[in-house]
Amino acid sequence: MAVIYLAADIPGLLLCQNLREDGLATLLKALAAQTMGLTVTITLAWMSPALFHGAWRLALIQGAAAALWSTVLRQRYWWIPIHLLFLPMAIAMLTLQLSSWLYLSIVLLLALVFWGTVKGDVPLFLSSSAVADAVASIVEQENAHAFADLGAGVGSVAVPLAQRRAVRVDAWERAPLPWLIAASRCRKLPNAYVNRASLWGCNLAGYDVVFAFLSPAVMAELGEKVGAEMRSGSLFISSSFPIPGWNPESIVQIDDRRSTKLFCYRL
Repeated sequence: MAVIYLAADIPGLLLCQNLREDGLATLLKALAAQTMGLTVTITLAWMSPALFHGAWRLALIQGAAAALWSTVLRQRYWWIPIHLLFLPMAIAMLTLQLSSWLYLSIVLLLALVFWGTVKGDVPLFLSSSAVADAVASIVEQENAHAFADLGAGVGSVAVPLAQRRAVRVDAWERAPLPWLIAASRCRKLPNAYVNRASLWGCNLAGYDVVFAFLSPAVMAELGEKVGAEMRSGSLFISSSFPIPGWNPESIVQIDDRRSTKLFCYRL
């Protein structure tokens, strides 16, 4: 099982010639969690064969054990459902006897969409159109000339803003497929540019308004970056997740499916 898990990540490794140290640590933790989950399951099945009889029951127990070890290893929370579902999904796909090329296609697609997750970044989150409208209104109120979208995904916020406002829009997205979609949507917008790079490498000093929809796991680190780089008087907007220990200037409640909140911080 451990070998299969590592093999599933080979396309992502081949696509990344300079895999960062934290990315390698993430993969090793995932491999360790799956291996420990399998070890626990085999041990329990050996101790009580009748109770742990059946492939599906064993797969579910292995997933739960792997998810538990994932928390022990302090992996970020989105790894829990990955560990829970990995072996059951693998068994389901084997049962369906799908073509081998389909497995590779699925792995490649997941690698292209969730590229940054393997490296320790956050998974793909999409903002609603209501959030995009609210951000555009804030940008107008701020009379902003330069706007940055950190972890832009497919351009859910950056593209509508660039279409509606005469403001320079710079977006950062590392995952290849979301970046390609966002870049394609911005190709005819002279005031928008999508950077195929990590948001951690950009400099926020030149922006009047910065927007991010990331994860609670990175907000403390992001707060340090925002505080160190953004100039006095500029505005940082975080969708859904506040910066620990910071007091927002305002909180905008969005009427969408997730009841999103925009936490607005004045530097």
